[in-house]
Amino acid sequence: MNKKRTTIKDIANVLNISPAAVSKALHDDSRISLKTKAAVKRVAKELNYQPNHLASALRRGKSNLVGVVVPKTNSNFFSSVVEQMEAVLNKAGYNIIITQSNESFEKECKNIDTLLYTQVDGIIASMANETVDLSYYEKIKANGIPLILFDRGENDLNVDYVGIDDYNSSHVIVEHLISKGCKRIAHIGGYRRTRIFNNRIKGYIDAISKNNLPIDDSLIIESSLTLEDGRKEMAHLLQLKNRPDAVYVASDYAALGALQVLNENNINVPEEIRLIGFGNEPFTSLVTPSISSIDQHSKDIGRIAAETFLKRVEEPKLKQSLNKIILDAELIIRDSSK
Repeated sequence: MNKKRTTIKDIANVLNISPAAVSKALHDDSRISLKTKAAVKRVAKELNYQPNHLASALRRGKSNLVGVVVPKTNSNFFSSVVEQMEAVLNKAGYNIIITQSNESFEKECKNIDTLLYTQVDGIIASMANETVDLSYYEKIKANGIPLILFDRGENDLNVDYVGIDDYNSSHVIVEHLISKGCKRIAHIGGYRRTRIFNNRIKGYIDAISKNNLPIDDSLIIESSLTLEDGRKEMAHLLQLKNRPDAVYVASDYAALGALQVLNENNINVPEEIRLIGFGNEPFTSLVTPSISSIDQHSKDIGRIAAETFLKRVEEPKLKQSLNKIILDAELIIRDSSK
């Protein structure tokens, strides 16, 4: 059987005093005697009393909680962002509630509903791959709660955004591969419906055109960027009559899958095919050959996102507007593209 939650009224009944007196004692009110405070705290401990923070938040209009929505927590990028975010917010007296969508729009909506019910003071989020309908994010704004997006976000929401220059990152990658003599560069990307992946595809296409190389649609692939997607799409590229001499993958996990297939097929990397990932996950420096990748400055993104929330709290009357903070990404060159 479920044990009934202990309330202030239960403590009051044991001590034969009013619930109001118990509440004041628990909050160390100077109007309550030391003897009564000690008795209240003793009984509260005996009955395993836990304060109802949700009720307190409703009364005070402030919970000191910040909701965080991420696509996945097993990514070094997202875990690093959240770690830095938490460090900044903890110093300011806030705790965070972390939720993950697992790239599911439906789960993301449920997470947002839960955070709103919990009366969080703000939400910092990175959208799921499936998310196209922005109504749940509009719901956050309609509740007057500060919303900060990072890594994945949409300009149409007209809120603060922190991320890297995805378009320029593709230029940096393509220019590097061309400098190594590559002329047939494939791109395994995310879905265009997600702004960051659309920008990476646009950057790739424009960089290819800028260098007077032909645009070949068979070399542009959209996927969920999982390790299995990387394996599948790399295998597909190897079946082409005129296979690529380089592959730029918009995720390190998919790049790892691609590398596995290249190794299994005894294709020398980088001599026959060069490979570049995205995200600078820790494993990229540990595999053989090590994988070149884009560093997204996750710690800076986490810190700036948290600081942006705190600024919104300090100026609650300031109307939310599109404030994009874009960081330059850095290409870490390793063995796979030398």
